[in-house]
Order: sequence, then C-alpha cells, then structure tokens
Amino acid sequence: MYHIPRLIIAGTHSGVGKTTIATGIMSALTARGLKVQGFKTGPDYIDPGYHTLVTGRPSRNLDEFMLTPVIAQELFIKAAQGADIAIVEGVMGLFDGGSGGVGSTANLAKLLQTPIILVVDVRAMADSAAALVYGFKHFDPLLNIAGVILNRVGSERHFKMVRDAVECKVGVPVLGHLTKDTTLSMPERHLGLLPVEENMSGTWPTVLAQKIEAALNLDQLLTLAQTSTPLDVRMTTVQACAKTVRIAVARDEAFTFYYHDSLAVLESLGAELVPFSPLRDRKLPQNIGGIIFGGGFPEMFRDKLANNETMHESIRAAHQSGMPIYAECGGLIYLCREITDYNGESKATLVGLVPAICRMQQKLVTVGYIEAEACQDTILGFAGTKIRGHEFHFSLMTPEDTAFSWAFNFNKIRDGSIYAGGYCDGNLLASYLHCHFAGNPETAVFFLKICITWYEDQNRGNGGHDEK
Repeated sequence: MYHIPRLIIAGTHSGVGKTTIATGIMSALTARGLKVQGFKTGPDYIDPGYHTLVTGRPSRNLDEFMLTPVIAQELFIKAAQGADIAIVEGVMGLFDGGSGGVGSTANLAKLLQTPIILVVDVRAMADSAAALVYGFKHFDPLLNIAGVILNRVGSERHFKMVRDAVECKVGVPVLGHLTKDTTLSMPERHLGLLPVEENMSGTWPTVLAQKIEAALNLDQLLTLAQTSTPLDVRMTTVQACAKTVRIAVARDEAFTFYYHDSLAVLESLGAELVPFSPLRDRKLPQNIGGIIFGGGFPEMFRDKLANNETMHESIRAAHQSGMPIYAECGGLIYLCREITDYNGESKATLVGLVPAICRMQQKLVTVGYIEAEACQDTILGFAGTKIRGHEFHFSLMTPEDTAFSWAFNFNKIRDGSIYAGGYCDGNLLASYLHCHFAGNPETAVFFLKICITWYEDQNRGNGGHDEK
C-alpha cells in the first residue's frame, strides 16, 4: 500500500485558469519547504515544464490511453516517492477527453483515487456558480470533489456571495479565490502556453507563489490531500541495463516536446541520451547510433533553422549512412523540404529528407488520440505494429513525390476515421505521431536494437562513426 498525499486540480472547462492555479499551488508549497511532485493529465508537453520550473522535480504526464491505466498508476507511484505531496493538473474540463471520456481528468481521479479541487470561473455569476458545482459534484458519484477555488472574482462582496452559496447549498468548502490579475497571465500562442524554455526570465514564479499563498487556504488544501486513500498497486521491477548506445536528442527552443518518462524508458534500456541543438550546433554529436527529433515549434525558428546548413548536411550524411532517425511532429516539419508561413506567402528550406512541404494553417488541423498501424517495416517495429499516440498540429504535410513512402495508417479514436500518415525511408521514420515509450515499450526496444546493430556495424566497418 502506498500512502501519497495528493490532489487533482481540475476545471469546469478549458481556459478556467487551472494551469496558473495548479502551478501556483506547486510554487507556493515548494516555497514553504515541501517537496512537491507535479503531474499533468493527458498528452501535454508545455504545462509540465512550468511544474518542473517551480518544483525542481521533473513533472510527469499520466494518460490512460497512451500508457494504459496500470502503467499510469505505476509511473505515478514511482515519481511521487520522496515527495510530501503530489499535485496533478487536469486537462480541459473535468469530464472532457476522448471518445467516452477516455483520458479525462475524471477517469484519472478514479484511477488514482484522488480528491479533486474544482476551479470555477465565476465571472458574471453568483448563486448560479453553486448550481454548477452541484452538477459537477453529483454527475459522477464515484468522484470526490473535496474543495472549490473561485477564479476571476469581481470583488470581496462577490466572493462572499458565491462562497456562501457553494458551501451552504452544495456542502463543498471554498478554499479561496483569485481576482482577474494580468500579472499572473502566462503568454500563449497557437498550441497553448509559451514553452517554459522561452519564458525562463522574470519573477512571475515568485509573484505567483506569493499571490497563491495569500489567496488560498493552503493549510486546508494540505489537510484534504492527506485524506487520499492508500493505493494498492503491484509494482513491476525493472532491471537497469548497462549503457549500450548513444542517441542524439534534439533539445533547444525549437524542439521541446518530450515526455520525461518516455525518454527514461530508453535510458533504462541502456541508451545514453546526448542533447544537441539544431538551432546552434554546427553538426551532430560524435559516436552516436541514432537520432531523435521531438516535437516543438520549428515554425517559430524557421529562419534560424534554415540558415544552419552545416547541421542539415550532417543530418543528411547520417541518413545516407543508414543511421536510425526518428522524428515526431515538429521533427517531421524540420526534416521536410520546405515550410511555409501561416499566410502561405514565405517559405524556408529545411533538411529535405522527407519529400514534402509543410504548410502552416490559420487554425488547428487535428487533435486527438490515434492508433498508428505500420504499413511497412520501420525503426519502431515490423509492418502491422500498432502504436498508441496522439496528434496535435497546425500544419499540413503535402507530399511532392508521387511514390510517397507512407509509414502508417492512422486510426483516429474519436471518430474511427483512417488515413495515411508519416514517412519511412530505410532507417528514417517521421510523422505527426506523438508516442510515449512507457506505453509502447516494445517499440523502444525495437528502436534501440536497430541503433545498436547499426552502430556496431559501423564500428566493425570503419572503427567508429563520428560524423566528421
């Protein structure tokens, strides 16, 4: 049995302020000297970066679809070891998710048996806020909505009106309130918040912690966290492996979308992950057996990426030699021939390994869970291999070659639609798929075996590959 004090910070809908409040609670509790472990519900890369910044501990993603419920429980328990409290930020509204609510905050709350603190935006609302909370409380009797935080309150009188209505008519304690405050706002762009890698300056984490400390009853919040039911989960034992191969991982402002536990799977299998910057480095790291390009915002740095031609040459040489290269979403864009801007007026030349053009769109192209089935052998598995993952992008990839080598058939879980996705050319695999190796461990093993085999072949052939 694992007793982990924990809370889920959920919202009634997207945009209610739960990221600011959840991050602020983590920051304020850390400022008190507590060890706080942050988590994010669902496939999100940006919010966990802010959790990590304010707590000093890597935030983890918990997703019942990409990970499976059992793996999500295990990762939660492992990450929370040594922490005084775990704070889980929800996704969208409490009950929102994929088809049938899969991946919702509500499902995760039941899986982890965790009390919920509901954030309610009460602009232009008084007693109606109590009716809203009443509906959320009774919609699913298996959930424990243990407290409420009121956001965007108009005045002290407004707060008292709403608080009294919620506590008297619903019986749920109100833990405090925040007024509309532009100093707490986090900068946004098309995929959500600005990544923390581009927003490290400023004193907003300290200001946020101070305001949350003053606005909320954190002592009561800590008491509610202690009421969490102990978790009875059978943990699996993982045998650590000796280092087997070095894998270069693109990490800079343009490539930031990585799940901490996904990369940890590769490390547990023996990979040494070597970060490099496609923005600033002139060539790939030496003595590597493979390359990973995660997602991110290459479109925001396209000119600088385009101008780093020596890096392009280094990547093309690696591909020519057969080095395994795996790219997701932003990585796919970077490996295409060109990218156009949101107006379709200007373009930039990129690496060119994928014979296609990526065109940025004015609105979201697609979002949601997918199951990708390989339609040919790839570096993640043989033809027929199925990988669970997620899509979320504002760009469209248009193949330029008539004989385009599609990698997958994507099955969109929400509506069952099936369409071609990704590109495969020998040991190159690039697509819009975001996968989590913890939920697809066999693909991680397959990928590393190919990297090891390729590197050993290179060693036997020329004494080592150093990308000269």
